[in-house]
Amino acid sequence: MHHDPALEKSALFIATLTSFIGPFMISAVNVALPAIQAEWAVDAVGLSWISTAYLLSTAVVLLPAGKLADIHGRKKIFTTGLWLYTAASTLAAFVPSIAWLIGMRVIQGFGAAMFITTGMAILTSVFPPERRGRVIGIYVAAVYIGLSVGPFAGGILTQWIGWRSIFALMLPLGAASIFAALRYLKGEWADDRQTRFDLAGSLLYAASIFLLVYGATFLPKPRAIILTGIGVIGAIAFFRLEIRTVHPVFDVSLFQKNRIFAFSSIAALINYSATFAVTFLISLYLQYLKGMSPQTAGAVLMAQPLVMAVFSPLAGRYADRMEPRRIASTGMGITAIGLFNFVLLKPETRLPLIIGNLVLMGFGFALFSSPNMSAIMGSVDRRLYGIASGATATMRLLGQMVSMAIATVVLALSMGHRQIDPASYPLFLHSVRICFGIFAALCAIGVGFSLSRGRIQQIPV
Repeated sequence: MHHDPALEKSALFIATLTSFIGPFMISAVNVALPAIQAEWAVDAVGLSWISTAYLLSTAVVLLPAGKLADIHGRKKIFTTGLWLYTAASTLAAFVPSIAWLIGMRVIQGFGAAMFITTGMAILTSVFPPERRGRVIGIYVAAVYIGLSVGPFAGGILTQWIGWRSIFALMLPLGAASIFAALRYLKGEWADDRQTRFDLAGSLLYAASIFLLVYGATFLPKPRAIILTGIGVIGAIAFFRLEIRTVHPVFDVSLFQKNRIFAFSSIAALINYSATFAVTFLISLYLQYLKGMSPQTAGAVLMAQPLVMAVFSPLAGRYADRMEPRRIASTGMGITAIGLFNFVLLKPETRLPLIIGNLVLMGFGFALFSSPNMSAIMGSVDRRLYGIASGATATMRLLGQMVSMAIATVVLALSMGHRQIDPASYPLFLHSVRICFGIFAALCAIGVGFSLSRGRIQQIPV
């Protein structure tokens, strides 16, 4: 492989910048939700759709975008995604209603999917295998820095300029990324030009995911069972179609033949399912029940991702020398303890206890995330990096959606379509505690998957 230091530097800079933008936006918007509710009088379920719509559209496009990038060029799909994302974010700053905002979030998600799936693949195309671990560590740390700066910056912007300024901020950030990609990312990466695009598989995948998530938000109504049922049938049909397809959009045989890949991916799915809605729920708890300003709530919420950003690169480095399975499983166990602690939340729970628990969960998550990612990427052949990277991003997004779906369903069942106000605070807190109980149980199950993945043969570096 030709070694080009200038190309490596620019690829790392651009991929890292874009891996920061997505998580920054997700976590910043979470803190702005009470301000959005105040402007449009939205109920708790409507608020959760502001996050869910973005995740759903990202997940639907992620795999097809990754495959199109392999065929037509990763840089092309990467920059197209940035254009879409920047345009939708800018328009979202001027929307007249909640329906328009959710619509813009959907387009944002399409764009994000295109640059998320290609950013990681461009990095693995540019960097030699022996430096892969370090680069993934920097990329993952940027995700966590985005998550940690998001609530704080989002809180300040919401408080002093208004929630729309969060979306407006994406215009300079997006424009800088597009300029850098077009100017400095020389070359194009398309390792699969001969392959035909699997349109049937892509459409079936998109429809199944949509029906599963959209259906779940209607629970316990009968139409929820019908929609999610069709979604499950669609997912099974997708799996069977992909096994038979010559050029599948997703190589499902990896899950059949590669135990480490399969179990590590399931562990990631469970971990994100158990942890993603924490910021959403604790942000609402701090602002409604504790009466905090968006800025203060954002500062408190920074505790968890900050710890993740500090310890992830260290955990990744240890995973090169020790068995990743052990480090990742320990991390998941610590996260489960933190989730269980939040089941005991009361209106009068003291702030140091909440911050301490967020720190504990951040530490657990850091120990899990990099080693698990390292296990996944290390368990596949070099030509499958793109597929493996797409699979991990898909597991992360599916987990994030499951997490939000659990929160949405619990809120819908216990509160109906009531707004969060002083009269409904006891009901809201009850819902939050139920969510954390479910999350703690999920995480405990995940430890089992993480431990039983088998030993990873260390590749000498």
